[in-house]
Amino acid sequence: MTVTMLLIAATAIACAVMGGVFFAFSSFVMRALARLPPQQGLAAMQSINIVVINPVFMTALFGTGAACAAWAVYAVMQWHGAASAFLMGGSLSYFLGTIVVTIVGNVPLNDALAATDPDREDAASFWVHYVRQWTAWNHVRTISGMAAAALFLIALGFIL
Repeated sequence: MTVTMLLIAATAIACAVMGGVFFAFSSFVMRALARLPPQQGLAAMQSINIVVINPVFMTALFGTGAACAAWAVYAVMQWHGAASAFLMGGSLSYFLGTIVVTIVGNVPLNDALAATDPDREDAASFWVHYVRQWTAWNHVRTISGMAAAALFLIALGFIL
C-alpha cells in the first residue's frame, strides 16, 4: 500500500467520522433535546454549541475539509480517470455538504440560538423552529460526510 493510498483511506475515515458525529445529532441528540422543556433544550444546545468549539472538533471538521481540498487539487493535477473522478466527488461532497452547509446553515442558526434568552416569551417557538431547521441542515451534513467516505473508498478501489 502506497502513501497516497493510506492518505486516501485516512481521508475516507475522517469523512466517515464526521458523518457519524452528525448522524448522532440527527438520529438521537436533537430528538432528546426536543423532548426536554423548551427552556432546558435551548439552554442545553447553547452549552453544546460552546463546548463544540474546541481544537479537537475544529481540527477534525476543518482538517478533513483541508484534506478534501488537497485531494481535489491532486485529482485535477494528476488526473487518473475514474479514481480522480471519485476523489473529486468525495472532495466536493464533503466540502460543499459539510463545510459550506455548516457555515451557511448551521452556524447562523447557532448564532441566533446563542442570542436567545431561554426565559424570553417566544423562546419556545424559536426552539421548535431551530430544532427543525438545524436538524434539516444537519441531515445534509450527515449524508455528505458518509457519501464522501464512500466516494474516497471507491477511488481507492480504482487505485488498487
